[in-house]
Amino acid sequence: MDKINAMNRVNRIIRHPLWRTYVDEIERLEGERRFCRHGIDHLLHVARLAYLENLENGMQIGKEQIYAAALLHDIGRSLEYTEGIPHEEAGFSLSQAILPQCGFGGGGAEEILRAVRSHRNKNVAKEKNLSGLIYRADKLSRNCFCCRWEKECDWKEEKKNREIRR
Repeated sequence: MDKINAMNRVNRIIRHPLWRTYVDEIERLEGERRFCRHGIDHLLHVARLAYLENLENGMQIGKEQIYAAALLHDIGRSLEYTEGIPHEEAGFSLSQAILPQCGFGGGGAEEILRAVRSHRNKNVAKEKNLSGLIYRADKLSRNCFCCRWEKECDWKEEKKNREIRR
């Protein structure tokens, strides 16, 4: 695959009508939210942090895999807000519909789906795979050290990011 088309399938995700609908809905539902939001900025922060760790540690996980998992990991948030479905489960279901239409299949799609489903599961925190990357990047993506709402945040102190680590 040439460098120009290296992210072709990822770009299909961001153009997919189902993905766009749910990202827009998350933005709408979190419009008044003061604490961490889950829109495109967060999704791209997670992708870039995961990709950096991948490069730094020579993990050799494909860039498309990382970006696809990051762009999909919180896609179920609107269903969590409106229907009470845990967002990792809702995101898993939505991703199952989106990935094949964007050219992801087989083991690659299964790894992405596992990462979406397990991105809140502490058991994957130390795994040296896509699921572990997305879990860690999701946690590192929060800039608690400069958040003006930090004192009102209900995150436990040990979860808050007090310094830049990556």
